[in-house]
Amino acid sequence: MKKKTLTCLGALALCVITMRGFGQTGTLNISGDSKTTISKHIYGQFAEHLGHGIYGGFWVDKSLPVKKQDRIRLDVVEALKKIKIPNLRWPGGCFADEYHWRDGIGPAAQRPRMVNTNWGGVTEDNSFGTHEFLELCSLLKCEPYVAGNVGSGTVDEMSKWIEYLNSNSTSTVVKERVKNGHPEPYKVSFWGVGNESWGCGGNMTPQFYADQFKRYASFAKDYPGAKLKKIASGPNADDYNWTEVCMKNIPAHMMYGLSLHYYTIPTGSWGKKGSATAFTEGEYFNTMVNCLKMEELVTKHSAIMDKYDPEKHVALVVDEWGVWTDPEPGTNPGFLYQQNSLRDALIAATTLNIFNNHSDRVKMAALAQTINVLQSLILTDKEKMVLTPTYYIFDMYKVHQDAKYLPIKLDAPDYEVDGKKIPAVNASASQDAAGKVHISLVNLDIHKPITITTGFSDIKWTNVSGQILTSANVTNINTFQDPDKIHLSNFTGAKKDGDKLVVTLPAKSVVTLELN
Repeated sequence: MKKKTLTCLGALALCVITMRGFGQTGTLNISGDSKTTISKHIYGQFAEHLGHGIYGGFWVDKSLPVKKQDRIRLDVVEALKKIKIPNLRWPGGCFADEYHWRDGIGPAAQRPRMVNTNWGGVTEDNSFGTHEFLELCSLLKCEPYVAGNVGSGTVDEMSKWIEYLNSNSTSTVVKERVKNGHPEPYKVSFWGVGNESWGCGGNMTPQFYADQFKRYASFAKDYPGAKLKKIASGPNADDYNWTEVCMKNIPAHMMYGLSLHYYTIPTGSWGKKGSATAFTEGEYFNTMVNCLKMEELVTKHSAIMDKYDPEKHVALVVDEWGVWTDPEPGTNPGFLYQQNSLRDALIAATTLNIFNNHSDRVKMAALAQTINVLQSLILTDKEKMVLTPTYYIFDMYKVHQDAKYLPIKLDAPDYEVDGKKIPAVNASASQDAAGKVHISLVNLDIHKPITITTGFSDIKWTNVSGQILTSANVTNINTFQDPDKIHLSNFTGAKKDGDKLVVTLPAKSVVTLELN
């Protein structure tokens, strides 16, 4: 009998995956002994000036027959408030390093226009700028995460933007904010110092970027009530040297976090990425192999960070993640519009389980992207709106926000396709302030149900309830014509057996349980 071990970072977290041939059973043990909190900011979102993410997504034409505040679409706002998104990253992405914030303030009719050279070559009219973004965050009741321009900007430009946002002085730039309708400072704390500085943000070397970060960060000042959480532009996927250089050369006290970007590409190739809706079981399996690589990336980058920051003061901020497929046929390829299937929901749940299990180092993340771009939570078409399967994962998993992380040990069968194997089940668990325990389980096997028997250490419970997301096929999607094909349902496949919990996970499903 072969065994493979998957290490979940954290002194108390260990997931052991054991092959059981054709067996469809496994065990899960959960400990209540933990001092780690799963930060709510792991459940963050990303909104870039890209395709119809901002324009036609959050920010719509005045004539569109939907409820709006100014031009902010309110049915979108209400949907995102329901899942309690904790932060929203803006204005990019690659767009951030060509964005000059002064172009997006003042009377809309007087704002200059530009060409969005990164995404589709379309005209950007700057009608959605700083004030509009912060009004959106206010409506969403989430924290803004602003990505500053290091690639084509200046230290003074970023410094003045922070002053404009956060200062309560009587300086010229603050008077300008007051003139533009906001007398009180916004007090924005999360601040990205550049984006993908190894690529579209300037094609820098890690040493050059580390020096740039220190220079920009030195002039990014704290103002009363707004201590900055500065996030350095971190590595692309498995560029471990980038992490090494940044952690070695940037003092831990200067940065809140180091970012990591990794996308699940179904084919593993940036050329032909694969379809969002038409794929074989072999292609599905390969996509899950690529999704599970996030475990390796987080583990190895965290180990490097531990060398220089053993007290874990610096967060690993995975502020771009998700599945990236070929765009939908007939759409502008520069708009990155793709459909969202049950497969994508399984990817989201698996990735969030990884983040939860590494919550001692992963303190913040952002799915790419919120609306109409890549692995969206929401798709819109004029007045129509549909919630994607990925949206429902965030709805299920919101119970883990700011809850106590519970270490797990999982022993379950493999999922095998064409002689290759991956763990069929992944999981994470937490305990909220009221003492309720929540367990999220994913069965990646598209054919077999799997029964998991769970034991507990230092945890007492009496009742269990749950929710499930599944569908007949992993290629199933929600459409404007059939918006509820995939939706949450009550789950009745869990029961108490003595002091054990026995749960049968249907094939290709995500289940979140609540134990009282």
